[in-house]
Amino acid sequence: MPIYKHYSFDLWLTLIKSNPSFKSERARYFHDHYNVTGKSLDEVNAIFRQVDLMVNSINEKTGKNIDADEMYLMVISIINDFSTAFQDIDVDALYGQMEALVLEHMPLIYCDRSIGVLEQLKANGNSTTSLLSNTGFIKGITLRKVLKHHGLDQLLDFQLYSDEVRLSKPNQQFFQLMLDTIDRKKHLGLGLHEVIHIGDNPHADLRGAEAMGIKGFLINSNHLTISHLLL
Repeated sequence: MPIYKHYSFDLWLTLIKSNPSFKSERARYFHDHYNVTGKSLDEVNAIFRQVDLMVNSINEKTGKNIDADEMYLMVISIINDFSTAFQDIDVDALYGQMEALVLEHMPLIYCDRSIGVLEQLKANGNSTTSLLSNTGFIKGITLRKVLKHHGLDQLLDFQLYSDEVRLSKPNQQFFQLMLDTIDRKKHLGLGLHEVIHIGDNPHADLRGAEAMGIKGFLINSNHLTISHLLL
């Protein structure tokens, strides 16, 4: 593969993956604290999955962003047969509890080659790297802490999260923001053909990048891995 001047990466299922114990503990917390109707733990888990898929599809369709706080309220509503009695819920405290669970059950590096490939891409001194990530139940402010824990923050020139800018892939404005944030002092006269975006989602990552006029490269959801960037 040719060497690109800028490498943009998706996050989830591209560089990191969820810790299974986080999802089970999150469901247990909602089962124990927000479950007036007595749903089973399996039902609460299924509701989280339902909301996650629905919101992800909405965000990809609109190009905007439904925030984590709103997603947690959706879960609580569905658990309780679509109740909207949210008056006594402290959404800031609730998210604080969820962030504590994330950091206790830290997301995992996607594979043992992920960090090594990023290090090699940066090693030539001519390429820059960044993150372009849609968010869901976990906000960008928390994901920055996760990346710092794994040392990934040191391998990225900048990070962009959908909840922080109210834009979601494949929205072209989100990709444009990534292009506008690249250090043009380092890359004078940067052409679109010199930028590549890598991710696992055929719609949000691959087609989103290609519609912007940059190279899209799909990994992990097909037969390719991050190591193929070095081939």
